[in-house]
Amino acid sequence: MKKPRTAVRSCHQKQASGHEGREKQVLSSSQVKPSTPDGTMPKFPEAPAGLARRQKEVVLRDPVSPYHLFRDTAEVTVFRENLLSWYDREKRDLPWRRRAEGEVDPDRRAYAVWVSEVMLQQTQVATVIDYYTRWMQKWPTLQDLASASLEEVNQLWAGLGYYSRGRRLQEGAQKVVEELGGHVPHTAETLQKLLPGVGRYTAGAIASIAFGQATGVVDGNVVRVLCRVRAIGADSGSTFVSQQLWSLAQQLVDPARPGDFNQAAMELGATVCTPQHPRCSQCPVQSMCRAHQRVEREQLVASQSLPGSPDVEECAPSTGQCQLCAPPTEPWDQTLGVANFPRKASRRPPREECSATCVLEQPRALGGARILLVQRPKSGLLAGLWEFPSVTAEPSGQCQREALLRELQSWAGPLPATHLQHLGQVAHTFSHIKLTYQVYGLALEGQIPVTITPPGARWLTREEFHTAAVSTAMKKVFRVYEGQRPGTCKGSKRSQVSAPSTQRKPSPGQQVLDSFFRPHHPTDVSSLNSMAQ
Repeated sequence: MKKPRTAVRSCHQKQASGHEGREKQVLSSSQVKPSTPDGTMPKFPEAPAGLARRQKEVVLRDPVSPYHLFRDTAEVTVFRENLLSWYDREKRDLPWRRRAEGEVDPDRRAYAVWVSEVMLQQTQVATVIDYYTRWMQKWPTLQDLASASLEEVNQLWAGLGYYSRGRRLQEGAQKVVEELGGHVPHTAETLQKLLPGVGRYTAGAIASIAFGQATGVVDGNVVRVLCRVRAIGADSGSTFVSQQLWSLAQQLVDPARPGDFNQAAMELGATVCTPQHPRCSQCPVQSMCRAHQRVEREQLVASQSLPGSPDVEECAPSTGQCQLCAPPTEPWDQTLGVANFPRKASRRPPREECSATCVLEQPRALGGARILLVQRPKSGLLAGLWEFPSVTAEPSGQCQREALLRELQSWAGPLPATHLQHLGQVAHTFSHIKLTYQVYGLALEGQIPVTITPPGARWLTREEFHTAAVSTAMKKVFRVYEGQRPGTCKGSKRSQVSAPSTQRKPSPGQQVLDSFFRPHHPTDVSSLNSMAQ
Protein backbone atom coordinates (compact mmCIF):
# COMPACT_ATOMS: atom_id res chain seq x y z
CA MET A 1 0.00 0.00 0.00
CA LYS A 2 1.30 3.42 -0.95
CA LYS A 3 2.35 5.80 1.78
CA PRO A 4 0.62 9.20 1.64
CA ARG A 5 2.97 12.02 0.61
CA THR A 6 3.94 14.43 3.36
CA ALA A 7 4.51 17.36 1.05
CA VAL A 8 1.89 20.07 0.73
CA ARG A 9 -0.43 19.04 -2.04
CA SER A 10 -0.83 21.37 -4.97
CA CYS A 11 -4.22 22.61 -6.04
CA HIS A 12 -3.99 20.44 -9.15
CA GLN A 13 -3.60 17.38 -6.96
CA LYS A 14 -6.52 18.40 -4.79
CA GLN A 15 -8.71 18.89 -7.81
CA ALA A 16 -7.89 15.40 -8.99
CA SER A 17 -9.05 13.88 -5.70
CA GLY A 18 -12.48 13.07 -7.00
CA HIS A 19 -15.70 14.19 -8.59
CA GLU A 20 -17.29 14.99 -5.22
CA GLY A 21 -14.44 17.31 -4.22
CA ARG A 22 -14.81 19.19 -7.49
CA GLU A 23 -18.52 19.71 -6.94
CA LYS A 24 -17.83 21.22 -3.51
CA GLN A 25 -15.60 23.81 -5.12
CA VAL A 26 -17.93 25.09 -7.80
CA LEU A 27 -18.10 28.69 -6.63
CA SER A 28 -16.26 30.97 -9.02
CA SER A 29 -14.31 33.95 -7.72
CA SER A 30 -16.92 36.37 -9.03
CA GLN A 31 -19.36 34.85 -6.52
CA VAL A 32 -17.17 35.51 -3.48
CA LYS A 33 -19.28 38.35 -2.17
CA PRO A 34 -20.83 37.32 1.14
CA SER A 35 -24.31 38.45 1.95
CA THR A 36 -24.18 37.11 5.48
CA PRO A 37 -22.20 38.59 8.39
CA ASP A 38 -20.20 35.43 9.05
CA GLY A 39 -18.70 35.43 5.56
CA THR A 40 -20.55 32.38 4.28
CA MET A 41 -21.63 32.16 0.68
CA PRO A 42 -25.23 32.93 -0.28
CA LYS A 43 -27.43 29.88 -0.88
CA PHE A 44 -29.06 29.44 -4.25
CA PRO A 45 -32.30 27.58 -5.02
CA GLU A 46 -32.23 24.18 -6.66
CA ALA A 47 -31.90 24.36 -10.44
CA PRO A 48 -33.39 22.03 -13.06
CA ALA A 49 -31.16 19.12 -14.05
CA GLY A 50 -30.38 20.53 -17.49
CA LEU A 51 -29.39 23.92 -16.08
CA ALA A 52 -27.29 22.25 -13.41
CA ARG A 53 -25.35 20.35 -16.08
CA ARG A 54 -24.69 23.57 -18.01
CA GLN A 55 -23.56 25.31 -14.83
CA LYS A 56 -21.21 22.46 -14.07
CA GLU A 57 -19.71 22.70 -17.54
CA VAL A 58 -19.13 26.44 -17.02
CA VAL A 59 -17.47 25.80 -13.68
CA LEU A 60 -15.06 23.31 -15.20
CA ARG A 61 -13.93 26.03 -17.60
CA ASP A 62 -13.66 28.64 -14.85
CA PRO A 63 -10.25 30.40 -15.22
CA VAL A 64 -9.89 30.69 -11.41
CA SER A 65 -9.24 27.72 -9.18
CA PRO A 66 -10.84 27.48 -5.72
CA TYR A 67 -7.26 27.10 -4.45
CA HIS A 68 -7.04 30.91 -4.50
CA LEU A 69 -10.27 31.47 -2.59
CA PHE A 70 -11.55 31.22 0.97
CA ARG A 71 -14.18 28.50 0.63
CA ASP A 72 -14.87 27.74 4.26
CA THR A 73 -16.64 29.80 6.94
CA ALA A 74 -14.34 28.39 9.61
CA GLU A 75 -11.27 29.42 7.60
CA VAL A 76 -12.57 32.98 7.28
CA THR A 77 -13.37 33.14 11.00
CA VAL A 78 -9.91 31.94 12.01
CA PHE A 79 -8.28 34.43 9.65
CA ARG A 80 -10.26 37.30 11.19
CA GLU A 81 -9.60 36.24 14.78
CA ASN A 82 -5.87 35.71 14.29
CA LEU A 83 -5.38 38.99 12.46
CA LEU A 84 -7.40 41.10 14.92
CA SER A 85 -5.76 39.54 17.97
CA TRP A 86 -2.36 40.34 16.51
CA TYR A 87 -3.45 43.91 15.65
CA ASP A 88 -4.69 44.54 19.19
CA ARG A 89 -1.26 43.58 20.51
CA GLU A 90 1.04 45.05 17.89
CA LYS A 91 -0.63 48.06 16.24
CA ARG A 92 1.44 51.22 16.02
CA ASP A 93 0.48 54.34 17.94
CA LEU A 94 -0.31 56.81 15.15
CA PRO A 95 -1.90 60.27 15.53
CA TRP A 96 -4.80 59.63 13.18
CA ARG A 97 -5.69 56.44 15.01
CA ARG A 98 -5.69 58.22 18.35
CA ARG A 99 -7.83 61.03 16.98
CA ALA A 100 -10.37 58.71 15.33
CA GLU A 101 -10.66 56.46 18.40
CA GLY A 102 -11.16 59.39 20.76
CA GLU A 103 -13.61 61.37 18.61
CA VAL A 104 -17.30 61.04 19.46
CA ASP A 105 -18.67 63.22 16.67
CA PRO A 106 -18.95 61.03 13.53
CA ASP A 107 -18.28 63.87 11.08
CA ARG A 108 -15.12 64.97 12.87
CA ARG A 109 -14.04 61.34 13.11
CA ALA A 110 -14.61 60.89 9.38
CA TYR A 111 -12.65 64.07 8.65
CA ALA A 112 -9.69 62.84 10.74
CA VAL A 113 -9.65 59.55 8.83
CA TRP A 114 -10.16 61.27 5.48
CA VAL A 115 -7.14 63.58 5.92
CA SER A 116 -4.86 60.72 6.96
CA GLU A 117 -5.92 58.43 4.13
CA VAL A 118 -5.37 61.13 1.51
CA MET A 119 -1.94 62.02 2.91
CA LEU A 120 -0.88 58.36 3.10
CA GLN A 121 -1.48 57.77 -0.61
CA GLN A 122 1.94 57.09 -2.15
CA THR A 123 3.60 58.59 0.96
CA GLN A 124 5.46 57.02 3.88
CA VAL A 125 3.96 57.02 7.35
CA ALA A 126 7.06 58.66 8.85
CA THR A 127 6.70 61.57 6.43
CA VAL A 128 2.96 61.97 6.96
CA ILE A 129 3.02 62.17 10.77
CA ASP A 130 4.41 65.70 10.93
CA TYR A 131 2.22 66.99 8.08
CA TYR A 132 -0.90 65.43 9.60
CA THR A 133 -0.20 66.92 13.02
CA ARG A 134 0.32 70.42 11.62
CA TRP A 135 -2.74 70.11 9.35
CA MET A 136 -5.09 69.09 12.16
CA GLN A 137 -3.73 71.82 14.41
CA LYS A 138 -4.40 74.42 11.73
CA TRP A 139 -7.74 73.04 10.49
CA PRO A 140 -9.25 70.77 13.17
CA THR A 141 -12.68 70.62 11.49
CA LEU A 142 -14.14 70.42 8.01
CA GLN A 143 -15.48 73.93 8.43
CA ASP A 144 -11.99 75.26 9.18
CA LEU A 145 -10.56 73.64 6.07
CA ALA A 146 -13.44 74.78 3.88
CA SER A 147 -12.81 78.42 4.83
CA ALA A 148 -9.05 78.27 4.19
CA SER A 149 -7.48 79.64 1.01
CA LEU A 150 -5.93 77.38 -1.59
CA GLU A 151 -2.68 79.25 -1.04
CA GLU A 152 -2.69 78.20 2.62
CA VAL A 153 -3.44 74.59 1.69
CA ASN A 154 -0.63 74.49 -0.87
CA GLN A 155 1.73 76.11 1.59
CA LEU A 156 1.16 73.47 4.26
CA TRP A 157 1.18 70.64 1.69
CA ALA A 158 4.48 71.81 0.13
CA GLY A 159 7.00 68.97 0.11
CA LEU A 160 4.44 66.19 0.57
CA GLY A 161 4.09 65.59 -3.18
CA TYR A 162 1.09 64.78 -5.37
CA TYR A 163 -0.18 68.30 -4.75
CA SER A 164 -3.61 67.81 -6.30
CA ARG A 165 -4.49 65.71 -3.24
CA GLY A 166 -4.51 68.75 -0.97
CA ARG A 167 -6.59 70.78 -3.41
CA ARG A 168 -9.17 68.03 -3.80
CA LEU A 169 -9.31 67.46 -0.07
CA GLN A 170 -10.26 71.10 0.41
CA GLU A 171 -12.78 70.93 -2.44
CA GLY A 172 -14.35 67.94 -0.73
CA ALA A 173 -14.55 69.81 2.58
CA GLN A 174 -16.19 72.76 0.86
CA LYS A 175 -18.76 70.47 -0.75
CA VAL A 176 -19.61 68.84 2.58
CA VAL A 177 -20.04 72.23 4.26
CA GLU A 178 -21.85 74.02 1.44
CA GLU A 179 -23.95 71.27 -0.14
CA LEU A 180 -24.27 68.42 2.37
CA GLY A 181 -25.13 70.34 5.52
CA GLY A 182 -21.74 69.68 7.10
CA HIS A 183 -22.30 65.92 7.25
CA VAL A 184 -19.92 63.46 5.61
CA PRO A 185 -21.64 60.66 3.63
CA HIS A 186 -21.72 57.44 5.66
CA THR A 187 -21.29 54.73 3.02
CA ALA A 188 -18.46 53.90 0.68
CA GLU A 189 -20.78 54.20 -2.30
CA THR A 190 -21.95 57.73 -1.49
CA LEU A 191 -18.51 58.89 -0.39
CA GLN A 192 -17.03 57.87 -3.74
CA LYS A 193 -19.97 59.32 -5.66
CA LEU A 194 -20.22 62.70 -3.94
CA LEU A 195 -16.72 63.74 -2.85
CA PRO A 196 -14.02 64.88 -5.30
CA GLY A 197 -10.77 62.97 -5.12
CA VAL A 198 -12.28 60.12 -3.07
CA GLY A 199 -11.76 56.81 -4.87
CA ARG A 200 -12.81 53.30 -4.00
CA TYR A 201 -10.07 52.67 -1.43
CA THR A 202 -10.40 56.00 0.41
CA ALA A 203 -14.18 55.70 0.46
CA GLY A 204 -13.97 52.21 1.96
CA ALA A 205 -11.44 53.28 4.57
CA ILE A 206 -13.55 56.24 5.73
CA ALA A 207 -16.79 54.23 5.74
CA SER A 208 -15.34 51.29 7.68
CA ILE A 209 -13.15 53.18 10.18
CA ALA A 210 -15.38 56.18 10.85
CA PHE A 211 -18.87 54.73 10.35
CA GLY A 212 -18.45 50.98 10.88
CA GLN A 213 -19.61 49.90 7.42
CA ALA A 214 -18.57 46.32 6.68
CA THR A 215 -16.76 47.07 3.45
CA GLY A 216 -13.36 45.76 2.45
CA VAL A 217 -10.45 47.88 1.24
CA VAL A 218 -7.51 47.13 -1.04
CA ASP A 219 -4.33 49.19 -1.01
CA GLY A 220 -0.77 48.19 -1.80
CA ASN A 221 -0.27 46.50 1.55
CA VAL A 222 -3.51 44.54 1.31
CA VAL A 223 -2.64 43.50 -2.26
CA ARG A 224 0.60 42.02 -1.00
CA VAL A 225 -1.02 40.22 1.94
CA LEU A 226 -3.83 38.69 -0.14
CA CYS A 227 -1.55 37.70 -3.01
CA ARG A 228 0.67 35.80 -0.61
CA VAL A 229 -2.06 34.29 1.55
CA ARG A 230 -3.82 32.93 -1.56
CA ALA A 231 -0.74 32.48 -3.81
CA ILE A 232 -1.94 34.92 -6.48
CA GLY A 233 0.93 35.32 -8.90
CA ALA A 234 -0.82 37.02 -11.80
CA ASP A 235 -0.37 40.73 -12.42
CA SER A 236 -2.13 42.40 -9.49
CA GLY A 237 -2.56 45.56 -11.54
CA SER A 238 -4.77 43.89 -14.12
CA THR A 239 -8.49 44.52 -14.02
CA PHE A 240 -9.35 40.85 -13.55
CA VAL A 241 -6.96 40.25 -10.64
CA SER A 242 -7.94 43.53 -9.01
CA GLN A 243 -11.59 42.46 -9.04
CA GLN A 244 -10.70 39.17 -7.36
CA LEU A 245 -8.70 40.95 -4.66
CA TRP A 246 -11.59 43.27 -3.88
CA SER A 247 -13.89 40.24 -3.66
CA LEU A 248 -11.53 38.55 -1.23
CA ALA A 249 -11.25 41.69 0.88
CA GLN A 250 -15.03 41.96 1.05
CA GLN A 251 -15.36 38.33 2.03
CA LEU A 252 -12.81 38.63 4.83
CA VAL A 253 -13.75 41.95 6.46
CA ASP A 254 -15.10 41.43 9.97
CA PRO A 255 -18.62 42.91 10.24
CA ALA A 256 -18.17 43.42 13.98
CA ARG A 257 -14.92 45.39 13.62
CA PRO A 258 -14.60 46.43 9.97
CA GLY A 259 -12.41 49.47 10.57
CA ASP A 260 -10.00 47.60 12.82
CA PHE A 261 -9.89 44.66 10.43
CA ASN A 262 -9.01 46.85 7.44
CA GLN A 263 -6.34 48.67 9.42
CA ALA A 264 -5.01 45.33 10.65
CA ALA A 265 -4.63 44.02 7.09
CA MET A 266 -2.79 47.18 6.06
CA GLU A 267 -0.67 47.07 9.22
CA LEU A 268 0.31 43.47 8.50
CA GLY A 269 1.51 44.42 5.04
CA ALA A 270 3.37 47.47 6.32
CA THR A 271 5.22 45.87 9.22
CA VAL A 272 5.39 42.08 8.72
CA CYS A 273 4.41 41.04 5.20
CA THR A 274 6.78 43.60 3.68
CA PRO A 275 7.91 43.73 0.03
CA GLN A 276 11.40 42.50 0.88
CA HIS A 277 12.57 40.41 3.83
CA PRO A 278 9.09 39.62 5.20
CA ARG A 279 9.01 38.40 8.80
CA CYS A 280 6.98 35.27 8.24
CA SER A 281 7.71 33.83 11.69
CA GLN A 282 5.80 36.77 13.22
CA CYS A 283 2.81 36.54 10.87
CA PRO A 284 -0.48 35.77 12.62
CA VAL A 285 -1.91 34.05 9.52
CA GLN A 286 1.18 32.07 8.49
CA SER A 287 -0.61 28.75 8.88
CA MET A 288 -3.13 29.85 6.24
CA CYS A 289 -0.61 31.32 3.81
CA ARG A 290 -0.43 29.55 0.45
CA ALA A 291 2.85 31.30 -0.36
CA HIS A 292 4.43 29.97 2.83
CA GLN A 293 3.14 26.48 2.01
CA ARG A 294 4.67 26.79 -1.45
CA VAL A 295 8.03 27.70 0.10
CA GLU A 296 7.89 24.63 2.37
CA ARG A 297 6.97 22.40 -0.56
CA GLU A 298 9.81 23.69 -2.71
CA GLN A 299 12.27 23.25 0.13
CA LEU A 300 11.07 19.68 0.69
CA VAL A 301 11.40 18.82 -2.98
CA ALA A 302 14.89 20.35 -3.06
CA SER A 303 15.98 18.48 0.07
CA GLN A 304 14.84 15.16 -1.37
CA SER A 305 16.74 15.89 -4.58
CA LEU A 306 14.09 14.25 -6.70
CA PRO A 307 15.43 13.85 -10.27
CA GLY A 308 13.13 15.11 -12.97
CA SER A 309 10.71 16.63 -10.49
CA PRO A 310 8.32 18.75 -12.56
CA ASP A 311 8.42 22.49 -11.88
CA VAL A 312 4.67 23.10 -12.14
CA GLU A 313 2.52 25.86 -10.74
CA GLU A 314 0.76 25.19 -7.46
CA CYS A 315 -2.53 25.64 -9.21
CA ALA A 316 -3.49 24.27 -12.60
CA PRO A 317 -7.17 24.07 -13.56
CA SER A 318 -8.35 21.16 -15.66
CA THR A 319 -8.36 23.30 -18.78
CA GLY A 320 -6.24 26.29 -19.63
CA GLN A 321 -4.04 28.55 -17.52
CA CYS A 322 -5.39 29.85 -14.22
CA GLN A 323 -5.75 33.61 -14.44
CA LEU A 324 -4.61 34.08 -10.84
CA CYS A 325 -1.39 32.12 -11.21
CA ALA A 326 1.88 33.53 -12.49
CA PRO A 327 2.35 32.92 -16.21
CA PRO A 328 4.61 30.00 -17.24
CA THR A 329 7.17 32.54 -18.44
CA GLU A 330 7.83 33.55 -14.82
CA PRO A 331 9.00 30.43 -12.94
CA TRP A 332 9.40 30.18 -9.19
CA ASP A 333 12.51 31.90 -7.82
CA GLN A 334 13.82 29.88 -4.90
CA THR A 335 15.80 32.84 -3.54
CA LEU A 336 12.71 35.04 -3.14
CA GLY A 337 10.52 32.72 -1.10
CA VAL A 338 7.12 34.26 -0.36
CA ALA A 339 8.29 37.44 -2.11
CA ASN A 340 7.55 35.64 -5.38
CA PHE A 341 4.09 37.07 -4.66
CA PRO A 342 2.78 39.45 -5.79
CA ARG A 343 4.17 39.64 -9.27
CA LYS A 344 5.90 42.93 -9.95
CA ALA A 345 4.10 44.71 -12.72
CA SER A 346 6.26 46.20 -15.43
CA ARG A 347 6.22 49.97 -15.24
CA ARG A 348 6.81 52.46 -17.95
CA PRO A 349 9.82 54.63 -17.22
CA PRO A 350 8.89 58.27 -16.62
CA ARG A 351 9.16 60.46 -19.66
CA GLU A 352 12.09 62.84 -19.60
CA GLU A 353 11.68 66.57 -19.90
CA CYS A 354 14.02 69.53 -19.53
CA SER A 355 13.42 73.01 -18.15
CA ALA A 356 15.60 76.08 -17.79
CA THR A 357 14.98 78.02 -14.58
CA CYS A 358 16.59 81.05 -13.00
CA VAL A 359 16.97 82.32 -9.46
CA LEU A 360 16.69 86.08 -9.91
CA GLU A 361 17.87 87.93 -6.80
CA GLN A 362 17.95 91.51 -5.63
CA PRO A 363 20.75 91.43 -3.02
CA ARG A 364 20.28 95.08 -2.07
CA ALA A 365 16.49 95.24 -1.95
CA LEU A 366 14.84 97.21 0.81
CA GLY A 367 14.44 95.02 3.87
CA GLY A 368 17.04 92.51 2.74
CA ALA A 369 17.84 90.32 -0.27
CA ARG A 370 14.83 89.06 -2.20
CA ILE A 371 14.25 86.41 -4.87
CA LEU A 372 11.57 86.30 -7.54
CA LEU A 373 8.89 83.62 -7.56
CA VAL A 374 6.03 83.26 -10.04
CA GLN A 375 2.86 81.19 -9.71
CA ARG A 376 2.16 78.17 -11.86
CA PRO A 377 -1.16 77.77 -13.73
CA LYS A 378 -4.22 76.67 -11.75
CA SER A 379 -4.30 73.26 -13.45
CA GLY A 380 -1.77 70.65 -14.46
CA LEU A 381 1.49 69.62 -12.78
CA LEU A 382 2.14 71.46 -9.50
CA ALA A 383 -0.98 73.57 -10.06
CA GLY A 384 -0.99 76.85 -8.15
CA LEU A 385 2.44 76.40 -6.57
CA TRP A 386 5.22 78.99 -6.77
CA GLU A 387 8.46 78.54 -8.68
CA PHE A 388 11.42 80.37 -10.12
CA PRO A 389 10.78 81.73 -13.64
CA SER A 390 11.19 78.80 -16.02
CA VAL A 391 10.88 77.84 -19.67
CA THR A 392 10.62 74.45 -21.32
CA ALA A 393 13.89 73.60 -23.02
CA GLU A 394 15.46 70.85 -25.09
CA PRO A 395 18.26 68.99 -23.28
CA SER A 396 20.81 70.34 -25.78
CA GLY A 397 18.88 73.39 -26.90
CA GLN A 398 21.01 76.34 -27.94
CA CYS A 399 18.32 78.94 -27.39
CA GLN A 400 17.33 78.18 -23.80
CA ARG A 401 19.41 81.08 -22.45
CA GLU A 402 17.68 83.60 -24.70
CA ALA A 403 14.23 82.15 -24.00
CA LEU A 404 14.85 82.22 -20.27
CA LEU A 405 16.04 85.83 -20.41
CA ARG A 406 12.85 86.84 -22.22
CA GLU A 407 10.79 85.08 -19.57
CA LEU A 408 12.65 86.89 -16.80
CA GLN A 409 12.19 90.26 -18.47
CA SER A 410 8.45 89.66 -18.83
CA TRP A 411 8.28 89.56 -15.02
CA ALA A 412 10.97 92.00 -13.93
CA GLY A 413 11.60 94.36 -16.86
CA PRO A 414 14.98 95.02 -18.57
CA LEU A 415 17.83 92.92 -17.16
CA PRO A 416 21.60 92.78 -17.77
CA ALA A 417 21.89 89.75 -20.05
CA THR A 418 25.62 89.35 -19.44
CA HIS A 419 24.98 88.62 -15.76
CA LEU A 420 22.88 85.51 -16.47
CA GLN A 421 25.06 82.53 -15.54
CA HIS A 422 24.53 78.81 -15.88
CA LEU A 423 25.20 77.15 -12.52
CA GLY A 424 24.54 73.46 -13.15
CA GLN A 425 21.59 71.11 -13.32
CA VAL A 426 19.41 69.12 -10.98
CA ALA A 427 16.90 66.34 -11.69
CA HIS A 428 13.62 65.63 -9.93
CA THR A 429 11.28 62.73 -10.65
CA PHE A 430 7.55 63.21 -10.35
CA SER A 431 5.14 60.26 -10.64
CA HIS A 432 5.36 60.12 -14.43
CA ILE A 433 7.97 62.71 -15.40
CA LYS A 434 11.71 62.97 -14.84
CA LEU A 435 12.37 66.69 -15.10
CA THR A 436 15.90 68.01 -15.43
CA TYR A 437 16.32 71.66 -14.51
CA GLN A 438 19.13 73.68 -16.06
CA VAL A 439 19.79 76.11 -13.23
CA TYR A 440 20.75 79.72 -13.90
CA GLY A 441 21.38 82.62 -11.56
CA LEU A 442 21.21 86.35 -11.98
CA ALA A 443 21.97 88.85 -9.21
CA LEU A 444 20.90 92.46 -9.76
CA GLU A 445 24.02 94.04 -8.27
CA GLY A 446 23.94 97.82 -8.51
CA GLN A 447 20.55 97.82 -10.22
CA ILE A 448 17.64 99.98 -9.14
CA PRO A 449 15.47 97.70 -6.97
CA VAL A 450 12.38 96.35 -8.69
CA THR A 451 9.40 97.42 -6.61
CA ILE A 452 6.51 96.80 -8.99
CA THR A 453 5.65 93.24 -10.03
CA PRO A 454 2.77 92.00 -12.20
CA PRO A 455 0.04 89.73 -10.82
CA GLY A 456 1.31 86.20 -10.25
CA ALA A 457 4.80 87.27 -9.14
CA ARG A 458 6.37 87.87 -5.73
CA TRP A 459 9.70 88.99 -4.35
CA LEU A 460 10.39 86.94 -1.21
CA THR A 461 13.09 86.84 1.42
CA ARG A 462 14.87 83.56 2.04
CA GLU A 463 12.77 82.99 5.14
CA GLU A 464 9.57 83.59 3.18
CA PHE A 465 10.76 81.24 0.45
CA HIS A 466 11.18 78.46 2.98
CA THR A 467 7.56 78.73 4.17
CA ALA A 468 6.02 79.45 0.75
CA ALA A 469 4.02 76.95 -1.31
CA VAL A 470 6.96 75.72 -3.37
CA SER A 471 7.76 72.20 -4.53
CA THR A 472 10.66 70.05 -3.44
CA ALA A 473 12.09 70.48 -6.93
CA MET A 474 12.33 74.25 -6.44
CA LYS A 475 14.10 73.75 -3.12
CA LYS A 476 16.63 71.58 -4.95
CA VAL A 477 17.11 74.35 -7.52
CA PHE A 478 17.63 76.91 -4.78
CA ARG A 479 20.24 74.75 -3.10
CA VAL A 480 22.19 74.61 -6.36
CA TYR A 481 22.00 78.40 -6.53
CA GLU A 482 23.13 78.82 -2.93
CA GLY A 483 26.02 76.44 -3.43
CA GLN A 484 27.17 78.18 -6.60
CA ARG A 485 26.42 81.86 -6.46
CA PRO A 486 26.87 83.87 -9.68
CA GLY A 487 30.44 85.04 -9.92
CA THR A 488 32.03 81.64 -9.27
CA CYS A 489 34.70 80.87 -11.87
CA LYS A 490 33.02 78.94 -14.70
CA GLY A 491 36.05 76.77 -15.18
CA SER A 492 36.26 75.62 -11.61
CA LYS A 493 35.22 72.14 -10.53
CA ARG A 494 32.53 73.63 -8.35
CA SER A 495 30.71 75.21 -11.26
CA GLN A 496 30.58 71.87 -13.07
CA VAL A 497 28.60 70.08 -10.38
CA SER A 498 25.34 68.87 -11.95
CA ALA A 499 23.36 68.37 -8.76
CA PRO A 500 23.49 69.60 -5.18
CA SER A 501 24.38 66.18 -3.75
CA THR A 502 28.05 65.22 -4.14
CA GLN A 503 30.51 62.94 -2.40
CA ARG A 504 32.63 65.71 -0.94
CA LYS A 505 31.88 67.08 2.51
CA PRO A 506 29.78 70.25 2.26
CA SER A 507 30.94 73.50 3.74
CA PRO A 508 29.66 74.51 7.20
CA GLY A 509 27.44 77.12 5.59
CA GLN A 510 25.98 74.55 3.19
CA GLN A 511 25.38 72.16 6.08
CA VAL A 512 23.35 74.82 7.85
CA LEU A 513 21.35 75.49 4.68
CA ASP A 514 20.76 71.77 4.10
CA SER A 515 19.41 71.30 7.61
CA PHE A 516 17.31 74.44 7.18
CA PHE A 517 15.48 72.99 4.18
CA ARG A 518 15.43 69.33 5.19
CA PRO A 519 12.07 68.47 6.84
CA HIS A 520 12.19 66.58 10.10
CA HIS A 521 11.02 63.00 9.65
CA PRO A 522 10.69 60.79 12.72
CA THR A 523 12.66 57.60 12.25
CA ASP A 524 11.00 55.37 14.79
CA VAL A 525 7.97 54.55 12.65
CA SER A 526 8.04 52.05 9.83
CA SER A 527 6.80 53.18 6.44
CA LEU A 528 3.76 51.97 4.56
CA ASN A 529 4.34 50.68 1.05
CA SER A 530 1.46 51.46 -1.35
CA MET A 531 1.16 49.81 -4.25
CA ALA A 532 4.59 48.47 -3.54
CA GLN A 533 5.49 51.59 -4.76
